[in-house]
Amino acid sequence: MAAPTDAEPRPVVTVGAHILDVLARPVEGIPAGQDTVVVDRIRVTAAGAAAGTAVALARLGNAVVSVGAIGEDDLGDLLVTIMTREGVDVGGLVRRTADQTSASILPIRPDGGRPSFHVPGANLTLTPGAVGAGLLAAAAVVHLGGPDVTFGLNDPAFFTVLEAARAGGTVVTMDLLSNMPDLVRGAAAFLPHVDHFLPNEEQAVAMTGEQDVERAALALLAEGPASVVVTLGEKGSLVATADGVRRLPALPVEVVDTTGCGDAYCAGFITGLLHGRDVAEAARWGTAAAATVAQGLGSDACLTDLDAVLALLK
Repeated sequence: MAAPTDAEPRPVVTVGAHILDVLARPVEGIPAGQDTVVVDRIRVTAAGAAAGTAVALARLGNAVVSVGAIGEDDLGDLLVTIMTREGVDVGGLVRRTADQTSASILPIRPDGGRPSFHVPGANLTLTPGAVGAGLLAAAAVVHLGGPDVTFGLNDPAFFTVLEAARAGGTVVTMDLLSNMPDLVRGAAAFLPHVDHFLPNEEQAVAMTGEQDVERAALALLAEGPASVVVTLGEKGSLVATADGVRRLPALPVEVVDTTGCGDAYCAGFITGLLHGRDVAEAARWGTAAAATVAQGLGSDACLTDLDAVLALLK
């Protein structure tokens, strides 16, 4: 994947988990035997902490390149089609013949809850060799989306590339995909190489062992990031920086589905940074993006453009 030329804007590069989601809503239970339940809607979306964030970033007006591993299969073809249609440059995706594209089936409950059936697939095969050092160095922001499940990136060689990019002015953000304690704790190795870390509450607690979310955020901050932004669902989010801890409320919207809210939050946050906003204001942009997505089905639901997102803050 070639780096952009001087005449092109510096892109956001999302690196990590790429998943194809199949969502149905509303689902109150799995029918017995071969019974059929009629639902209101079924959708297929690009998802995962890299692919879902890439689509949301593109919808918010950013140039985006996505890097990850997917299968040489129909699921991968569909994922590429969706992301390309959204304006994401998918030249950084590598195709695997021995592993399927990661995918999830999500039966969404009437209250927005989202149990899942998930195949990790090719995400587990991503290694530093698939990530172009020049591309990261040329990026305005590199977003590590799900290094807890693309653990092949947990490599000193990749950390060296990240540090070289940061030395050249690239900002590095990070979000996680799973809530599995062992995977989450493994991702702590990335923290010294990250500028802004955006876990959810369960991930922050699992990574630190702290039961109080504010103490967890401060413990993570001590590992190197300039900010730690913990998303708290309906309770909003918590922003920890060297200046202290601040809580931001969630926006009052009717929640249809929480799938992709974390990815949208990251996209809004990154977009705020790229527009020159400070961390707290960027977190408000993230809050608005997440609230927008929560009002529909799937990780890109209701997300049209930046102006519509920012209108929620007025």
